Amino acid sequence: MIRLIASDLDGTLLQNGAQVLSPEIFKLIPALKKKGIHFIAASGRQYANLRRLFAPLQDEISYIAENGSLCVHEGKVVSSGQIDRGLANEIILDARHQPDCSLLYSSPKKCYVEKGNDRLYDHIKNHVRYNVEMVEDLTTLDALCLKVAICNFDGAHLSFDYFRGKYKDRIKIVTSGNIWFDFIAPNADKGMGLKAIAAHLGVLPDECMTFGDQYNDIEMLSFTPHSYAMANCAEGVERYAAHQTETVEEQLRMLL
Repeated sequence: MIRLIASDLDGTLLQNGAQVLSPEIFKLIPALKKKGIHFIAASGRQYANLRRLFAPLQDEISYIAENGSLCVHEGKVVSSGQIDRGLANEIILDARHQPDCSLLYSSPKKCYVEKGNDRLYDHIKNHVRYNVEMVEDLTTLDALCLKVAICNFDGAHLSFDYFRGKYKDRIKIVTSGNIWFDFIAPNADKGMGLKAIAAHLGVLPDECMTFGDQYNDIEMLSFTPHSYAMANCAEGVERYAAHQTETVEEQLRMLL
């Protein structure tokens, strides 16, 4: 019996670059709740942004935000991870010298972009609708570092190999969509976040169902035998899921 559902957002619930959820999802989640099935939004997005996306139901669901670095149930943090500031600053200084790399620094309540990076600031504030502030220097911030993200508008793959080769033994690095990759704490990913919330609720792995499309979803998909990779998922992600689906909604309907 399924008791807990965790779904990725971008490329999964939000397809083709959409920034607004389908009206149907706001009907399905309450209907599932009546059957004793709880919903988790699992994303690389910030917590405040996820709450905004799910506004009509924001207090009815749980959250795995920042790729597992901030996991919240009923307004309380269930698990979290943070990056060593020395390592975060090293990555920031390095990225400044790499071509086409734009930096985003995530803390629990907002994220930060350096002044002069107008394209990224506009994208984050007006397109994705994050709580974001522009600052002079990310390395001098007095804010907990949940995640450092790098955006390459020409494609994350153009920068990912350099950073993975240099930092993979010191920090977890995951792609998060087509233009992003994230540096996250060793004790944080979507799978660990799901495990923490499931344990908090007394739910077993085989009572969970998961949906995802990217490499940052692999741990979450591997957590349960009831996992779905999207039909248009990144190459190889389908190997970590038991099934594939065109949409999340069609599978949720079958549970009602």
